[in-house]
Amino acid sequence: MSKLYFKSRNDVPDEFRWDLSSLYTSDEAWQDDCENIKRLTADIKTMEKTMTSDASSFLASLKMHDEISLTLERIFVYAHMKKDEDNQNSKYLSFMDKAQTLIAEISAELSFFTPAVSMVDPDTFDKFIENCPELEIYRHFYNVIQRHKPHILAPDYEEIIAKFSQLTSCAEDVFSIINNADMDFGSVKNSLNEEISLTHGSYISMLESDDRVLRKNAFQKLYSTYAGLKNTFAQTYNYSVKTDIVTAGLRNYSSSLEASLFADNVPTGVYDNLIDTVNKNLSLLHRYMSLKKKMLGLQELHMYDIYVPFENSNNRYIPFEEAVEIMQKALSPLGQEYVKTFMSGIKDRWIDVYENQGKSSGAYSFGAYDSNPYILLNYGGRLKDVFTLVHEMGHSMHSWYTRKTQPFVYGGHSIFTAEVASTVNENLLMHYLINNAVDESEIKYLLATHLEEFRGTVFRQTMFAEFETSAHRAALDGNMLSCDFLSKMYSDLNKKYMGNAVFSDDEISLEWARIPHFYSSFYVYKYATGFLAASYIARNILSGPDGYTDKYINFLKSGNSDYPIELLKIADVDMCSPDPIDEGMKEFAEILYKLESLAG
Repeated sequence: MSKLYFKSRNDVPDEFRWDLSSLYTSDEAWQDDCENIKRLTADIKTMEKTMTSDASSFLASLKMHDEISLTLERIFVYAHMKKDEDNQNSKYLSFMDKAQTLIAEISAELSFFTPAVSMVDPDTFDKFIENCPELEIYRHFYNVIQRHKPHILAPDYEEIIAKFSQLTSCAEDVFSIINNADMDFGSVKNSLNEEISLTHGSYISMLESDDRVLRKNAFQKLYSTYAGLKNTFAQTYNYSVKTDIVTAGLRNYSSSLEASLFADNVPTGVYDNLIDTVNKNLSLLHRYMSLKKKMLGLQELHMYDIYVPFENSNNRYIPFEEAVEIMQKALSPLGQEYVKTFMSGIKDRWIDVYENQGKSSGAYSFGAYDSNPYILLNYGGRLKDVFTLVHEMGHSMHSWYTRKTQPFVYGGHSIFTAEVASTVNENLLMHYLINNAVDESEIKYLLATHLEEFRGTVFRQTMFAEFETSAHRAALDGNMLSCDFLSKMYSDLNKKYMGNAVFSDDEISLEWARIPHFYSSFYVYKYATGFLAASYIARNILSGPDGYTDKYINFLKSGNSDYPIELLKIADVDMCSPDPIDEGMKEFAEILYKLESLAG
C-alpha cells in the first residue's frame, strides 16, 4: 500500500485532522483577539510609569504582560497552523501576515517592560514579595532579567532595536528565498537513463537509493547548482555572521558565542567540551565509515554513498494505527499516565496525520500554553514515519506535563531541553525494536540505523558547531568570509571528521552553503547535546536505579522554571561534565562492535 495522500484538505477524514478548537472555536474569535490584544497593550502602556511603584502595581503589570504574551502566542499559533493546513489558502496566509505584524508592533510597544523590571533592585523585589507573596512565583523570571541587566539597553534604544528586528534577519530571509524559492535543480538521470526531478525534498531520498548512478548524479547536480551562486551565499552568510558580532557588541557580550548561549545560561565551556570530546573520539566515526565501505562493497566510499543503508529493511507499509500500537509498547517504561495521556491525545485529535495538497512538509509539535499540544505529520507509513511520530509525541508530552504543572511564565522550553524529551522517545523506540527484532537482517538494519542517528546528530552537528566557531572567530579577526575561505575551512573539517575511508569529493566543500541552521548561530550544538543527554536518560529508564523514571517525569514537568543545565540535573544529567558525552561515545562503540561482529 502506498502512502495516503489527499488532493483536497476537505477530503481528509476528520479523525486524521487536528481539532484546533482548544485554540479558537472560529476565525471570528481569532479576529476578536487581534483587536483585544491592542486594547490590552494600550492598557499596560498606561502603567509604564507606575508599574514598579509598589508591590500590587508590579504584580498587576506582570500579570497583564503574561495575558498579552499568551494572547499573542495563541494568535500566532492558530494563524501558523491554519496556514500549514493548506499554504494555497490565501485567507490563512493573510492571517499569518497579520500575526507577524502584530508581533512586531506589540514587541515595540512593550519594549519598556523589561528595562523597567530590571530597574527594580533585589532588596526592593524582596520587600515587594513580603507585601505580596503572590510575586514569589516570578522570582526566577525576575532573576533572569537581572542577569540580563548588563545587556539591556535604555528604553529608547530597546525600542529602536525592536523596530529593526525584522531587518536583522535580512541575511537569513534572503538565504531562505534563494534556497527555497529561486533555486531550480532540474532533473537527474538514474541508471536506467530515466529523468527524475531533483528537489530539496527528493535529494536525501536519492542519496539513500541503491542506485549509485542516481546518487552520484544527484550529488553533483545539486552542488553544481549551489556553485553557480556560491559567492552570493558566501556574502549572505558573511553578513549574517557580522550581524551577530555587531549585535553581541551592542549588548556588551564578549563574543557572539557568549551572546547565543547566554539566554540558556550555558557556559561556553559546555560548547567547547562537546567539540573537544567528540574530536577525541573521531576514531570511532572513522571505524564506522570503514565498516560502511566494507559492507557496501565499494572500492571507494564517496560522500554520495554515506547515506545508503547497510541493510535494506523490508520497507513494508505500517498503517498509522499500527504505529500507535508500536509507540504504546515502546514508551510503556515511561508509565501508565504517560501512555494513557498520549492515547487520549490521539483520540482528541491532537495530530494532523496525512499529507494533503498545499499542506506544509515535515513535522512539528506546536501549541499555545492553554491549548492542546498539537502535532503536524505527513505520515507515509514507513519506519522513519513511526520514529517521527514518537519524536513529535515526545515534544507534545513534554508540553503537556509542563503546562499541567507550571504557570504560564514558565510554560515553555528551551531547545536545549526540548530536544531531550523527543530524543528519549526515539531511543526507547529503537531499544524496543532491537529487542523484538525477528531475524539477523532486521537487527543489522536497526543497529546501522542507530549508528546513523549518532553520526547525523552527534558527529555531524558537532562538525557544524566547529565550523561556526571557526567562521565567527575568523570574521572577528577581520577576515572576509569569502567562498574560497569558507569552502577550504569546511573541506578540511569534513576530511577530519570522515577519515581516510571516505573519498573527499570536491563538491562537499560547498555544503556550508545549503545549511539553513547556520543563520541561527550556535544553535546546532543543541541537537548533539540533546541526543547525548537523551541517550543517557533512556539507558537509565530501561536499566537504571529504581525511581529513575519519576525523576525524568519531574524533568518533563519543569518547563523553563530554571536554566536548562540545572533542569537536566533533575534527571541526573550534568552537561557541564564530560560524562554524558563519554557515555554516548561508549554506547556508539558498543553498537558499532555488535554490528562489526554480525558483519563478520
